Formats: sequence, C-alpha cells, structure tokens
Amino acid sequence: MPVGETCITLLHTNDIHSHLEAAAKVAHYVQKVREQVPDDRLLLVDCGDFLDKSRMETEGTAAGVNRDLLREMRYDALTLGNNEGLTLTYEQLHEYGQSLDIPIVCANFRPRRPGSKRPDWLVPSLIVRKANLRIGLIGLTAPFNDYYELLGWHAEDPLAAAARELSRLRGEVDIVVVMSHLGLRYDERLAAQVAGIDLILGAHTHHLLEKPLYVGRAAMSAAGKFGRHIGHLRLSLTPGSASEAQDKPRITVAGGCVPLDDGPSDPAVLRINAAAYAEARQRMSRTVAKLDKPLKWSAEAESPLANLLAEAVRIRTDAEIGLVNAGQLLNGLDSGIVTEEIIHAICPSPINCCSMELTGRQILQVTEQSLLPEFIDLEIRGFGFRGHKLGTLCYDGLSMTVDPESEPYRKVVEIRINGEPLDLERVYKVGTLDMFTFGVGYVELKEGRNIRYVLPEFIRHLLCEALADRSLVAASRQSRIAFVR
Repeated sequence: MPVGETCITLLHTNDIHSHLEAAAKVAHYVQKVREQVPDDRLLLVDCGDFLDKSRMETEGTAAGVNRDLLREMRYDALTLGNNEGLTLTYEQLHEYGQSLDIPIVCANFRPRRPGSKRPDWLVPSLIVRKANLRIGLIGLTAPFNDYYELLGWHAEDPLAAAARELSRLRGEVDIVVVMSHLGLRYDERLAAQVAGIDLILGAHTHHLLEKPLYVGRAAMSAAGKFGRHIGHLRLSLTPGSASEAQDKPRITVAGGCVPLDDGPSDPAVLRINAAAYAEARQRMSRTVAKLDKPLKWSAEAESPLANLLAEAVRIRTDAEIGLVNAGQLLNGLDSGIVTEEIIHAICPSPINCCSMELTGRQILQVTEQSLLPEFIDLEIRGFGFRGHKLGTLCYDGLSMTVDPESEPYRKVVEIRINGEPLDLERVYKVGTLDMFTFGVGYVELKEGRNIRYVLPEFIRHLLCEALADRSLVAASRQSRIAFVR
C-alpha cells in the first residue's frame, strides 16, 4: 500500500425483502468481518427494501422484526426503498424511523405538506468519519408520487436532489457515496449526469454486480436480492488523488459481491426471528370470519374466493365493475374460523386497489386475454406481486358467456355489465389492482384513464372485510361466466 493511503471496508446490502433466514446469514458474515476490521474502518449500509409485508413476521410486528435486525447488525446508515415508503402508513414509517436509532438518509423524500419540517430521523445526506476519511452519504429513492402524495409524502426528482446535496457536501468530504434505490438504468443516468459521485450502491431492480462497474468516474455496485449476496468493497484514497487527471477515479474500489446461500447463520438473529414469528402469530390470531362452507379457489378458472375479492375491490373503489387476477390468491378457505394469519398466508402481496376508466372495447379485449393459457400461466416477478402466476380474471358487476372451442380473441360470446349489454364505445369505471397500471400481466389495463389509487389498505384487508359480510360471501358463489354447450 502506498505511503499515506487510507483504506476502509464497506459492506452493503439491498432488497432483502424480509427474507429473514437470509438476514441471519448476512449477520453472520458481518460479524466475521467485524472480528477482522476495526469499527473505525468499517462502514455498513443498506439501500432499501429491507422489509416486506408479504412476510408474516413483518406484518404481524409492524416491521418491528426488521428494526430489531438492523439494530442487531449495527448498520451505520440506511436509505428508504419503496417497501418502506409505500407499505408502511405515514404513522408507521414515523414510528419505524424514530425507533431505529440509525440514520435514514434520503435526499429526495420529505413530508408532502408545504412548510412541513423533515423529521429528525430522516436526513438528506450524512457525513461519516472512518479512519481519517470523511465519507459523504447521499440517499435516493424511486419517486412513486402517485402513491406518496396519498400517504402524506413527496419524492422529488432524484437527480436534482443528488446535485443539490453534492454541491452542499463539496469540500466537506473526501468520498461521495450514493445509496440508491432507483434501479440500474437510473443509476447509470445518475453517474453520467451528476458529476462528483465516487460510488453508487444500487438497489430496486434487484441487479447483481459481482464486480464494480464504472460509468465515467463513478463506480457502481449492487448485491442482487433477498440477501443471497453481500457487497464487500475496499475503498482506498491516496493523498493528492483529487488533483490527478480527470479521467482517473478519486478512489480505488476493490472487491465485489460475496454469495451467502451456503453460509452459516447468526444465532442472535435466529432468536430475533423466532420471537417475531411467535409475536406475529399471536397478533394475527384475530378472527376475521366464520364460514359455514368452504370458499374454493382456482388460478385457472372462476372461483368464489376470487369473485369475493373482485366484489371487495369494486365496493372500495365505488366502481361499476370489479376485476382481479386469480393469481393474487394462493389457496382457498376451509369452513370454520378464518384468521388474519390465514388471510395473510393466502394473499401475501402488498398490493393496493385502484379505479380506472376503460372503454367497452378495452374490457372485451382483456376478458378475451383472461381465457388464454399464455396469460393465465404467466409467471410474474416484482410490482408488488408475491404470487406464482398471473391467473385468469374474476369479476363483479360483469357476466359473460364464453365458447371455449372458438379461436383466441373470439371466445367471448356476450358480456353484460350489471345486466346491460356491453357497449364497446362507452366508458366504464373499473375497480382493479395497482400492479396493472405498471403494464404487467394484462397489459391492456395499463391503458386505463383517470387512474385513482386507494391507500393504505392492501387487498387482503379488503378481503377480510368482505369475508365478514355474509351477503357478499353468498353472492361470490354465483357464477359470472357461463359456457356455451
């Protein structure tokens, strides 16, 4: 090592998504590194989506288990992912941030109301001193403002926020590290358009960069998803490097991402996980409903339970039609007591409903698609979806007659909306699911107009309410689809 060179170790994680068993492996790796590297030369950060309410322990402890794991592993700083920002209510996110005692760094995120102060637990940037280095951390999150505005937050343009914080930090730090929950393509834009960044730690799109990638002078690293890898970098700075030729990086970034799948687990984290499981089960033992008869479910065909979800979505959105994909559910319900835990197990996706306007022609197109195997069997990842495959569509307020022997896009014989024949030119208000607005699955639904998201309830919360209404349960057993014999 050249005389005067300073080297620190940087460990980074992202998109763990409440994979608690993997978090135990991450913790073990971190502890082993701590045994070899002094605290004043070690920096540990997370780049968002550490939590995911599709995991029962997270749902049942209001993210308490995730908070306890972050504390146990002694993270130095965090940034917000969309799962923290969008799936926790305004009050829950405040409680989460206040109780962590770990800085949450996010330059482009603040309360929505004009004049509202940024809470003490949320800082736009942070200067961390390790060895004799001053490291400037800037956090950025994806600006999903159609959602954030409804929850009481605002996320500004990330590039503008990054440029502002860089200007403020310039001269005060030796190294600038951006903790980004924007995705790989946005990170590339950030590196190309905002001068002065030394290192971007990525997240959101679950990309794995096994070795650092350079865009201009900025190095980029990302640890994939679900705690299967951890980023382990060595940052070196040599005095005078800042005045060298501009085509050379100010810092040297060595190392990469280390696989953890076969690694051992940290016992303390396993104990935290076990305690959270017991707490969540107790909290989610509340009875939602008592069913006299089972409510069956199928991903491939109309079923009462998916019909009930369509009813719940139509009512919540005050729409003429309710339309949901059966793949949001994973199983049916037996007769007897139904608890919150059971509903969470069969409907884990942290998905919200929304309303939109569709023409009769668009409705016809999407109903035709819902009868085709290439849509029904489509496997989806991300966009809040935690199921296995898309599944057919199920409805409320819509009935149709189908000829299954006809060729694709000619199978629907007739559609009625609340008893009236479908008018291809008329505009209908449809209650459906937010993931469709991102162009995933039944892509025709992305063309809906006047979209209004409904927050903060997830669709499983709507399903719980519907199950308690005997009239809705009875109506869900009535078939909406008739087949030509």
